[in-house]
Amino acid sequence: MPDQRLPALPLPAPLRGSETGSFTHYSIAVRLPDIGRRIVAENNFRSHIAADIQALIEEIPNGAIRPLFDHDAPDAGDWRQYCLPYLGQSWLQAPWFFVETYFYRRVLEATQYFEQGAATAVYDPFARQKKQGLLSSRAVTRDLCAAVNRWLGHPAARRDALHHLLSVALWGNQADLSMWPADSDDNPSHGEEERREHLLLDESTAVIDHLLAPDRPIRLDLIADNAGFELVGDLCLLDYALHSDTAESVTLHLKSHPTFVSDATPTDVRQTITYLAQADDPEMKTVGGRLQAALDDGRLQLRDHLFWTSPLAMWEMPASLAADLQAAHLVISKGDANYRRLLGDRHWAFDTPFADVVAYFPASLLALRTLKSEVVVGLAPDLIAAMPQRDPDWLINGRWGLIQFAPLA
Repeated sequence: MPDQRLPALPLPAPLRGSETGSFTHYSIAVRLPDIGRRIVAENNFRSHIAADIQALIEEIPNGAIRPLFDHDAPDAGDWRQYCLPYLGQSWLQAPWFFVETYFYRRVLEATQYFEQGAATAVYDPFARQKKQGLLSSRAVTRDLCAAVNRWLGHPAARRDALHHLLSVALWGNQADLSMWPADSDDNPSHGEEERREHLLLDESTAVIDHLLAPDRPIRLDLIADNAGFELVGDLCLLDYALHSDTAESVTLHLKSHPTFVSDATPTDVRQTITYLAQADDPEMKTVGGRLQAALDDGRLQLRDHLFWTSPLAMWEMPASLAADLQAAHLVISKGDANYRRLLGDRHWAFDTPFADVVAYFPASLLALRTLKSEVVVGLAPDLIAAMPQRDPDWLINGRWGLIQFAPLA
């Protein structure tokens, strides 16, 4: 077990909502209350639960951070410690990553998610959005499943297949229900040529070389982000890895409970696999059947950990989780929130080397992320200078992507 390490550089300040004019300020002051209102509108809550969510909305952004009151929750003791440094501060004063995870944890408190014996104990307040996101992507899901089945019949095309599936896994991250509801008309999306043009950094060749190095068979881990089509893309990548002799086993790391609207839980994965396996389309059914078989025989492992719903930076992960990740030949980190966690959601200079920041990570690491926040590292200075003119909202609009690789030091 390696010693827990920090980034190989001094830590800059965390992002906070008090930064006037920032996307962080907008996210706390506008986006979080809007999400709260959507939760009430989309669920038939009892009146006192709806009132508690409304009270939560009214706290933002100038109310004070308080402790959580659902003392029987499995993470109650952890959250007592997480809240302690920020008690009495406003939502704009505390670090953004804490505030955002705290908001979603407060939603579960308000909906009595963890209350023993309550009818709402296993009720996902975001279930409607997740289901809509999955069903609305049926056509592209079918096409992707057909491509995976076709590639598995042509072993010589493995590099091309992995390049394409990594691209699908990256751009699937544009489907983020905390940013754009499933029924929104302004979700960002790209065709194949646009995807190439909107890649700020593409280290897919290096990571495929790593995946296909001669020291296999390997374990491949993926830290999941959103349910819906993004999860379908992740599952198709893992299915292909298992059945193309690219990986011997795959492990999917998931949220222990609902958070960030669409983040995937073990329940979401099982429901998605069932959706594929029971589809009337033979291509989807074939992929779903293979995934279900891999789940049944243990080649596909689902693991959840309360760390993934905490406000902690990635370098603060428990030693047991670091030891588990260390067993992987490659860990794929999906999405913007996981990327923010990797960077501690701090104001790094954009040209800071990615490998220096994630030097603490216990395994070779691939980050697949579309930009939806004002944090990024590893970019060339000329690109950093050009991007504000090319697209003033490049950091936050989900239209730009990264495939960023840091082999184990």
